[in-house]
Amino acid sequence: MEKVSLEKIVELCKRRGFVYPGSAIYGGLRNSWDFGPLGVQLKNNLRDAWWKYFVESRRDMVGLDAAILMNPEVWKASHHVDNFNDPMVDCKSCHNRWRADDLIKNILPDRNTDAMTIEEMSVLISADNNIVCPNCGKHDFTEARQFNLLFETSLGTVESNKQIVYLRGELAQSMFVDFKLIMDSMRKSLPFGIAQVGKAFRNEITPGNFIFRTLEFDLMEFEYFVREADWEKYFEMWLGEMQKWVTEEVGIKKENLRLREQATEERAHYSRRTVDIEYASSWGSKEMFGLAYRADYDLKNHAQATGQDLQVTDTKTGEKFYPHVIEPTFGLSRLVLFVLMDAYYEEEVKGDKRVVLKLKPNLAPYQVAVLPLSKKPELIKLAEPLADELAKSLRVDYDETQSIGKRYRRQDEIGTPYCVTVDFDSLEDKQVTVRERDSMEQERINIDKVGGYLTDKLSI
Repeated sequence: MEKVSLEKIVELCKRRGFVYPGSAIYGGLRNSWDFGPLGVQLKNNLRDAWWKYFVESRRDMVGLDAAILMNPEVWKASHHVDNFNDPMVDCKSCHNRWRADDLIKNILPDRNTDAMTIEEMSVLISADNNIVCPNCGKHDFTEARQFNLLFETSLGTVESNKQIVYLRGELAQSMFVDFKLIMDSMRKSLPFGIAQVGKAFRNEITPGNFIFRTLEFDLMEFEYFVREADWEKYFEMWLGEMQKWVTEEVGIKKENLRLREQATEERAHYSRRTVDIEYASSWGSKEMFGLAYRADYDLKNHAQATGQDLQVTDTKTGEKFYPHVIEPTFGLSRLVLFVLMDAYYEEEVKGDKRVVLKLKPNLAPYQVAVLPLSKKPELIKLAEPLADELAKSLRVDYDETQSIGKRYRRQDEIGTPYCVTVDFDSLEDKQVTVRERDSMEQERINIDKVGGYLTDKLSI
C-alpha cells in the first residue's frame, strides 16, 4: 500500500479533532500546535502504555516528575549553554531564518553537514546559487552563525533583580541531579533506571513539518545506570526492548522501522554512541526514538560543579565509581504522528472510499461508539443508558447525528474499534448490533451482555 502523505494526515487531524494549529484565530504561531480532544487522548494512551511497559512492570525502574525550571548552573555544568547549538542563516530579502544545514541538505542531500564547520557552510551556501530561500526564492543570505537552542526566561518581579533561567531542553538533567537522592531514598542498586515523561523546549528553526519537530514537545525517556563494563550489554538490551515495544505494544509495522548508527561528528556532545530508530514515511526516514550511551559524562560534571559526591560504592570491594548511563529517548509528540501515519488506510467499499485508522484498541481515543439508529426518543431512551454504563469501564463516544452509514465512516476514520447500534428491533428483542471496525462484520448481542462481550474482545 502506498504510504500516506503528510498533507492527508494534517487534514485528517484538523478535521477530526486530533491536532489544531496553535492560536489559530490570531493567525497562529509558527511551529505551534494544539492537541485536540482525540489527539490528547491518543497521546495519553501512548504515554500510559509506555509507563506500564517500561516502569510499572519492572523492578529496576522508578519514576520522576521534576520541575521544568532548574537552577541555570545545571545547564552550564551539562555544557548545554555552550554546546547546544544549531547553525543559522538569515535571508536578507524576506528576513526569514533558516537552519544552514537544512538549506544545504535540501539541494545536496549527500553532503555530510555534520562534519562541516560553520565557516564551510557559509562558503558553500554563498557559492551554490541553487541554494535559495524556501520562502522567497532569493539567493541572498547572511553568514552562517551558531544559535543556542535553550529557551531563556527570567525569574523575579523586579527588573533589576531578574535572573535568567532556562526552559529545559531535555528531561535528562533532573534525573542526574536527583540521582543520589533517588538511589538512597528508594534503596536502589545498579543496574536501575529513572524514568520521566514531560515537556521539553528547544528554540530551534524547524522546517514546518507539522508535529514532527516543534518548539515545545513531549518526551518519554529514562536514564539507566550501569557499571562501565556492562554498558554494551545493556545498550543492546534496550535497543531490542525499544523495538519490541513500538511493534508489539504500539503496533508500528516492523517493515517501517530503520536503525541508523550516528557518526561521531553528528552525535550530541555527551554521547559516545547513538542509534536512531527511524520511521520510513512518505517524506523520508525520520528519527522516532534515540538510544544514547552517555558514559559518566553528566554525573561527573554535576559532581565537579557542585562538590557533591555522586559516586556509588561497591558493597563488596568498597570501590567508589561513577555509574555509566544508557539513555533511551522516545519522542511522544512525534510518535502520535507516526502512529497515525502507520494506522491510516484507504479502501473502496461499494464504490465509496473508506478511510480507517487501524489503531490498536488500547490506543484508540474511543474504544466503542454507541449509535441510536435515529433520533427517535424511544431509541435514545435505550441508547443513552447503555453508553453511560459502558463508559464506566471503556472509552465511549455517543453519536446520534447524520445517517448510520456516515457515523460508521466517522468512527472508522478516528480509529474506534467497535460500534454498537441501537435500532427499532432492539426495542423488542433487547439486542443491539455490534460492528467491528476492520472487517466491518456485524453481530447481534443481548444488550445486557454487551459490556462483557466488548471487554473480552478489547482485551485480546
